[in-house]
Amino acid sequence: MEMNATPSYNTNTTDVSGKNDSLYVDKYAELRKSLHTITIIIYCLVFVLGVFGNGVVIWVTGFKMKKTVNTVWFLNLAVADFLFTAFLPLSVTYLALDFHWPFGKFMCKLNTTISFLNIFTSVYILVVISVDRCVSVVWPVWAQNHRSVRKASCVSLGVWVLALILSAPYFIFRDTAPYEDGTVSCFNNFALSDDYETLSVNLLRQFRHQAMTITRFLLGFVVPFTVIVSCYAVIIHRLRRNRTLASQSSRPFKIIAAVITTFFLCWAPYHIMSLIELANHIPYYQTETLGHVISIGYPIATSLAFLNSCLNPLLYVFMGQDFKDKVRKSILNVLETAFQEEVSRSDTKLTDTSQSKDKSVLNTEV
Repeated sequence: MEMNATPSYNTNTTDVSGKNDSLYVDKYAELRKSLHTITIIIYCLVFVLGVFGNGVVIWVTGFKMKKTVNTVWFLNLAVADFLFTAFLPLSVTYLALDFHWPFGKFMCKLNTTISFLNIFTSVYILVVISVDRCVSVVWPVWAQNHRSVRKASCVSLGVWVLALILSAPYFIFRDTAPYEDGTVSCFNNFALSDDYETLSVNLLRQFRHQAMTITRFLLGFVVPFTVIVSCYAVIIHRLRRNRTLASQSSRPFKIIAAVITTFFLCWAPYHIMSLIELANHIPYYQTETLGHVISIGYPIATSLAFLNSCLNPLLYVFMGQDFKDKVRKSILNVLETAFQEEVSRSDTKLTDTSQSKDKSVLNTEV
């Protein structure tokens, strides 16, 4: 899914000197085509792993594990990722049809809004987890007396409301428009207008584009990760001074640190590409090279960002012993129940068959 307006893949490009270089163009056209196919494969993989993996996390943390503050955090994180991956087939279809959107304007708006809802919800849940962990380490007595599942649920609800507010503009600005060949594009119409000639409309479009991109970069990346890094700097400093506390917090700390690091590595390239794409809309910075960087870099950065939605369940399984045990026991219980039901059914069938045979024998004897 292209979360911004789809970068145009112009095959009639010229180099800076103005000379047409067909080998240069063909090379990048072939690369973009390959990236397009790889992106579709990655999206399908994320959909399968994300829906299944996050579904298991929701099932285990929501129904199989004892309700704690930590399970509330990871349950909400899994719900955000599950919701996002559940909508991925729409994006896969959009890419498979070569950027033709057949689902209508409302679904175009909703699909993009869900994507950004996932971004903001995930990053702010990670902020809450970091602050909660910091408070638990620095003020353990206060945390023990005041941390509760109910308060954690209220905070999680507040995160969802904040994320919904930050995502709402994407529902407003997302739009559809037909091409001459009959295909339909799903894109960001920041001016809410089909007028691309009037200077004032174009300036409004550019201003809103800049405002949205910079706001997303600051509120969806810079500010949250500044808080997260600050919290973990305090935690590391405190753990170095207290060996007992360090040993008790080792495994939870590693899991949370792995989740946050993975989120950073997956989403940092996307935010960087968004800023580069924004710069390309400013005439002073527009170059052919920058256009190629965007058309090639955006699919890679977006695919990497989407992969994050299916990685967290893997981290829980590989790093969280309690979660791993719960998943194993839950799956074994389900299989055990299923097999028991099959055995009982087969036993019933055998009994019915033997009874019918006895009846037939009796009838024959009579």
